Amino acid sequence: MATEKNILLSHGSGGRLSHELISNLFVKYFSNDKLNKQTDSAILDVDQNLLAYTTDSYVVDPIFFQGGNIGKLAVCGTVNDLAVSGAMPKYLSCGFIIEEGFPLTDLESIVKSMADEANAAGVEIVTGDTKVVNKGKCDKIFINTSGIGVLPESRRSISFGKSIKPGDKIIINGSIGDHGIAILAARESLSFQSDISSDCASLNHLINHVLETNCRVKFMRDATRGGLATVLCELAENTNLGIEIHEGHIPLKEIVKGTCEIFGFDPVYLANEGKVVMIIAGGDAETVLNALKSHPLGKGAAIIGEINNTHPGKVTMLTGIGGRRIIDMLAGEMLPRIC
Repeated sequence: MATEKNILLSHGSGGRLSHELISNLFVKYFSNDKLNKQTDSAILDVDQNLLAYTTDSYVVDPIFFQGGNIGKLAVCGTVNDLAVSGAMPKYLSCGFIIEEGFPLTDLESIVKSMADEANAAGVEIVTGDTKVVNKGKCDKIFINTSGIGVLPESRRSISFGKSIKPGDKIIINGSIGDHGIAILAARESLSFQSDISSDCASLNHLINHVLETNCRVKFMRDATRGGLATVLCELAENTNLGIEIHEGHIPLKEIVKGTCEIFGFDPVYLANEGKVVMIIAGGDAETVLNALKSHPLGKGAAIIGEINNTHPGKVTMLTGIGGRRIIDMLAGEMLPRIC
């Protein structure tokens, strides 16, 4: 970041530049013991109750895409940030910045989708704000959502992953890259022989289904901007443990694989909006896998790798041809404004 004089699109990618911006600027000035942990949701002690609190802003382009729109995305994203912290999401706020001239019919479609998704997730939108700016001063509509959830004491440690150790397994609940390719298709008006839809979904019911098995869930994170690779790179860096994943075990739809080959994308860096990465104690991995597969949002779940101590702080991939490659944090930006 020291070499950059201005904000780049890559600072919003969820990759290396985003990481440096957060660490070197926001954490530097906002520093406190809760923020510094940099979990998906801040864990707060309030009158002897544990609460998880999170916020996010959505600027996706285009605002309507196969499988969702900016409103559904905003609800799902905030619900998922709470759920992967082990919390039970309860209440959301929403703030709208709307460009003058935006069609009311489109706004109603967005708001209705937010209400439908909140109802499906079992959360309530309890407060909000609306601002309208002059035409040309924002791109159609931006949405901010914040969320609060109740965190049982027994789940306090999930955000931090401090109990992760070699032999733990890495599980994902389904195919990667669907959201990224759905946005690309909508943005570039691409036509595919088979439809590709965003995986945009609220994962709290799926995650609670897993946690109710009482298996040893060591860590969870939703693989959004920066994709699967960024989640694993951050985890390896924070724990100073090694991670190895198997390319052939990672769920990937043929349409996503083919599109990546055409455009030169690496699917492990593509954004997802309905995928959770879980670190599970080795002895509990099959039980968790079966629990995931019994839920509609986990039918494509797979064990994709393992924690080790052979290359501390690094992520490697065992490739389909038997070699190994280093997976590093995304440095640039494949698809800006993905969420």
